Amino acid sequence: GFRTCILTNNWVDDSPGRFLTAALLARLRSHFDLVLESCRIGIAKPDPGIYSYALEALQAQPHEV
Repeated sequence: GFRTCILTNNWVDDSPGRFLTAALLARLRSHFDLVLESCRIGIAKPDPGIYSYALEALQAQPHEV
């Protein structure tokens, strides 16, 4: 009955090693309900907005997490 989420603070990786990063994130996605990347949503930690975004995406209230 638990939903799980990874909240990353990362950037779009255009380096030659980006395939390793992409493979890692793809593997993680299969184990979690939600993977939120700061570079994709346009908000970075420690901005409180990123946590509000995650709560909304999970359809959860602060006291539930």
